[in-house]
Formats: sequence, C-alpha cells, structure tokens
Amino acid sequence: MTNEISQQISKSRNLLSILDLSADEILGICNRGKEIKEKFNLGITPDTKPLKNKTIAILFEKPSLRTRVSFEVAIQRLGGSSIYLGPQEVGLGTRESISDITKVLSRYVDAIICRTFAHANLEEMVSNSSIPIINALSDLEHPCQTLADLLTILEHKGKLKDLTVSYIGDGNNVANSLALGILSSGSDFRIAHPENYGFQQKILEEINAIAKTTNRIFIQSNQRDEILSGSDIIYTDVWTSMGQENEHNKRLVAFKNFQINELSITHAGPNTLLMHPMPAHYNEEISEGLLEHPQSIVFDQAENRLHAQQALLEKIIV
Repeated sequence: MTNEISQQISKSRNLLSILDLSADEILGICNRGKEIKEKFNLGITPDTKPLKNKTIAILFEKPSLRTRVSFEVAIQRLGGSSIYLGPQEVGLGTRESISDITKVLSRYVDAIICRTFAHANLEEMVSNSSIPIINALSDLEHPCQTLADLLTILEHKGKLKDLTVSYIGDGNNVANSLALGILSSGSDFRIAHPENYGFQQKILEEINAIAKTTNRIFIQSNQRDEILSGSDIIYTDVWTSMGQENEHNKRLVAFKNFQINELSITHAGPNTLLMHPMPAHYNEEISEGLLEHPQSIVFDQAENRLHAQQALLEKIIV
C-alpha cells in the first residue's frame, strides 16, 4: 500500500459506533435532521444537491425495510445515486474476501453503507477502505437507529439533556448504541432485562465510563416496573434478534414478565412516550395495538430514520 493510499484511508470519516460522533456532532445531526424534515413538510425543495455525481454502495448481509428504503431515499434527495448489493451479489467474506471487496468498491463508489452480522467485518472494511464506511447495523451497534431515536426525542421533548430513558429488553445492538448515545447526550439511561441478558462487558465498561464523564445515572435492574417509574421515554425492542432464532422459545420464557403493555404506560405516567425501532413482534415484547397508543411516537421514529440519515450523509460524505 502506498503512502498516498494510507493517508486517504486514515482521513476517511467513518461511522461504526455512535461514539464516533461527539455529543455536539450528535446534536448537530439531530438539529439538521429536524430542519430537513420541517422544510420537506412545507414543500421547500433544497437549493443544492450535495451528493450530486456521487454514488453510494448499500451492502447488506441482512434484510431490511426501514434501513434500506430510508438510505436510498436520503441519497436520492441529496442528488446522489445508490447501488444495492445483497448477499447473493457479494458474499461478504465467503465468495470473496472482505479486504478485496472493500478495495474494489473504494475505486468505484464514494461511500459504503454496510449492514452485516459481525462488527469485525466493518472494522476490516475500514482498514482497507479509502472512502467512508457507515454501519447500518452490526451485531454490536446500530448507530443510525440511535440518531433517528435522538432526533425523535428532540422533536417531542424539545431537548436531549436531563431526561430519563428506560429500555426494556436485552442488551442487544440497538440497546448498546442507544445507551451510549443517551448518556453522551446528557440524559440518564435505565435498562430492565432478565438475568444473564444484559450488556456485554466491553459495552458495559464504555457505558459506565460515559456515565461518569457526563455525570449521568445508569441503572440496570431485573424488575420492569422499577425501571418504568418516572421515565420520560419507554423504549423496547424484539426479544429475539436476527441470528438468534434458535433461542426463540428460551427467550419467550425468560422475557415473559418484560412485555410493554397498556398498564406499563399507565405505570410510567401520562407524559411518558413510547418508542420501538421496529419490526414489532406483537404480544411478545409489546402488546398488539400499542404502537397506535396516544403516547406512542414509534411511526415518527421510523420516519426519522430518513431525516437523520440525510443529515448524517451530508456530514460524512459531502
């Protein structure tokens, strides 16, 4: 590898973790996303197309509705074009090595948005890329979801600081990024989960370090109602993530007392808002019909994937 290519790689701005963004950058993306949404709803067309003549590769090992469509529409609205590459086209690390795929795509496109099973795949891509790599979901984090979540909280609460966000579920990729993002932004984070379904040690260490730095409260509990009380936001996610299907029946038993239902919202209070990243598994982590509850902001949250990612693309690629 030449020194010139090494310098290009080192200068690429990547998003693998929500911690790749500072608290100010997170707030800036959320404010920009809010502005984009407000202008779009007023029918105001952008004067410029910052991704004009740029092409983005959307490389997915996992299926997706919200992530794929929101990124493709965001790229189009910014004036760029996208190429979708599913597992059949690429075979990441099987049909061809990750390093070779990344080096070739770096010659063709201006950025790679990757949704993959293993976070290590993203790290290998970064080490072989001269263009930005964006994590559209891995087994460790889902930073783009968290940006949309924070935009939604800002939209409905008017701030990101001094709130209490309570997550009910296991320490999965969504919970990892959410906890880090909430604490970094200056709010408290609480999680209720069955025993042995909490955060991995590495993430737990990062969470505790950020909570200490920002002087915010982080609480773990095995009691759902204890965590719900006094929450500004209730957040839940599926009990069984993609790749964990063989654990489904075991998880149904372990999580049976952790469902969010009408009583959960009543217990939390009239000003508490409900969030879920979707897809929802009704009558598992959430009771049927609850996404339409007056205190639910779930469909705003889904829409805001588009606006937050448009703001992110402006920041990273332009």
